Amino acid sequence: MPALRAPDWETDGLDWPNREASRFVDAGGLRWHVQVMGSGPVLLLVHGTGASTHSFRDLLPLLAARFQVVAPDLPGHGFTARPEDPAGLSLPGMSAGVAALLGTLALSPQIAVGHSAGAALLCQMQLTGQLRSQALVSLNGALLPLPGLRHPAFTPLVRSVVSGEWLPRLFARRMESPQEVDRLLERTGSVLDPRGRDLYGRLSRNPVHTGSALAMMGHWDTRPLEAGLPDLEVPLLLLVGAEDRMILPGVALRVRALAPRAELLQISGLGHLAHEEAPQLIAEEIVRYARVQGITVPS
Repeated sequence: MPALRAPDWETDGLDWPNREASRFVDAGGLRWHVQVMGSGPVLLLVHGTGASTHSFRDLLPLLAARFQVVAPDLPGHGFTARPEDPAGLSLPGMSAGVAALLGTLALSPQIAVGHSAGAALLCQMQLTGQLRSQALVSLNGALLPLPGLRHPAFTPLVRSVVSGEWLPRLFARRMESPQEVDRLLERTGSVLDPRGRDLYGRLSRNPVHTGSALAMMGHWDTRPLEAGLPDLEVPLLLLVGAEDRMILPGVALRVRALAPRAELLQISGLGHLAHEEAPQLIAEEIVRYARVQGITVPS
């Protein structure tokens, strides 16, 4: 059986969104694909499981009008290399990787914005001192353990299954059907344009990307993060799409009760991928929140 092939920048990335902002950086033992755009206060933008920088294709340029935005593909996702050690796909492992990337880039974000699992990663980094931002923004953040996954949800056996090759190959083959991609996206509660559906489909059909997303889920554990949220002293804006079917809006209510400086804003008519459905609205809320927290944002 041929080895799994990761997405190739010179072929798969030829028409990648915001390609002109892309660069490749060696940090923490990995080769990272990262997009850097704009000037002003530094804003770190982190995607969730199974996504990549493409998910910020419209949001990133809007934010770059007022911030210097740095948006990486997480390990094993998109065009960033996958760690050889599976622990590199865990929450602490990815946090350490992003911290190493920021160190190599010599960037210190004043505000950090994360979608879904990306929000958990940012809160983890803030709690451990790997990130010292003035404010955090969670876009439909996956900040708490999913129902049924609190105890030992992913045993070593399950982890070995999701880290193997046969399941990613099977999943990627299934995603060759556009109808399957549409069904997968329907579960987010969001409605994407054809460009967005195409990009998710292309990534989902790549077994390295898919396998990294599955292995990430297998090694992800937010129980320590849940326990640490009462110690999260940085201001945290919880932006929640009311139609989110993946991270139900009630999760944000529980996070607000745990995190001492959390503020909740629920937006009607949007799902889990709210930042892709309404990038202008999300950008405006991020700018507003940054200014409220005393960050000098250009007009």
